[in-house]
Amino acid sequence: MTAPKPATPGPAPTPAPLTVDELVAQERRLTVRRFTNDDAWALGSMLVEMGYLRQAPVAIDIRRGTQQLFHCALPGSSADNDAWIDRKRRVVERYGESSFLVGARHRAKGTTFEESSRLDPDLYAAHGGSFPISVAGVGVVGTVTVSGLPQAEDHAMVVEALERFIAT
Repeated sequence: MTAPKPATPGPAPTPAPLTVDELVAQERRLTVRRFTNDDAWALGSMLVEMGYLRQAPVAIDIRRGTQQLFHCALPGSSADNDAWIDRKRRVVERYGESSFLVGARHRAKGTTFEESSRLDPDLYAAHGGSFPISVAGVGVVGTVTVSGLPQAEDHAMVVEALERFIAT
């Protein structure tokens, strides 16, 4: 497969900081009607295209339950990004909320996830980039994760892709 060439190179604008309430509203809004293997391919391909257009050195991972349905490592990403994906994904699987929201909830209480969760930081990271895939009437069925950018940008990239995916 030949990688798409960037049409308009350069990074996406830095996202504005979001409150806990805004992050909760995002998750409520970003619910899909169904999530099949083909849907994982479509969402993953959308993220790959976004990554190439932005020259983003990211790794992308999509899972339904424990099954990995999509994974891609773009130029400039590394095995460290895969480790971050696993750590952020575990947070979503445990809490049922985006890794960014879980971290924001702790910061809003004046603490950090690492200090107050009592979870092994080698296994869990409440940093932005992993988002629950929620099916209407069912709940969380999987995760979509991006790693390689600052955490707010990883999160924003996933949110943008989900918004586009839902609109199609």
